[in-house]
Amino acid sequence: MSETLKIPVKISNPVEIMKESDIIATAPTAKTPIFSGYLLREGTHLNAIGSFKKDEREIDEQTVKRAKVVVDQKTAALQEAGDIIIPIKKGTIRQEHVYAELGEIVTGTKQGRTSDTEITLFKSVGLGIQDCATAWLAYSKAKEKGNQIEVNLYS
Repeated sequence: MSETLKIPVKISNPVEIMKESDIIATAPTAKTPIFSGYLLREGTHLNAIGSFKKDEREIDEQTVKRAKVVVDQKTAALQEAGDIIIPIKKGTIRQEHVYAELGEIVTGTKQGRTSDTEITLFKSVGLGIQDCATAWLAYSKAKEKGNQIEVNLYS
């Protein structure tokens, strides 16, 4: 990757990196958790955007239990996100542990992080409307700067 990207790339121990990280993003299609929630330090934010099936998960119950949980859409998460469904079925958390939907945080209806020690978790199962809104925002910003490329999809 160093050659391809023309930047230094270093292989490190993922557990050690996790213990030092303020932000962790996971995107595997894992069937079982990829790390222990006991490893998260206070103040960590985690984006879990990989596993999206009700019987699979990328994060464990301890992670979910320790975190303020925000989801893209509560209804979808409670039907599709094994990361949330499995701890509920095991009795580790209740549905009310899901603090907010992303839109509530973005609009200020609900407050995000309330302390530097709070662990926050965004669990996404993917919503097409959010993808479209993000793509439109990126396109609009690029167009403002003259950096867009027009592509004719019908030729």
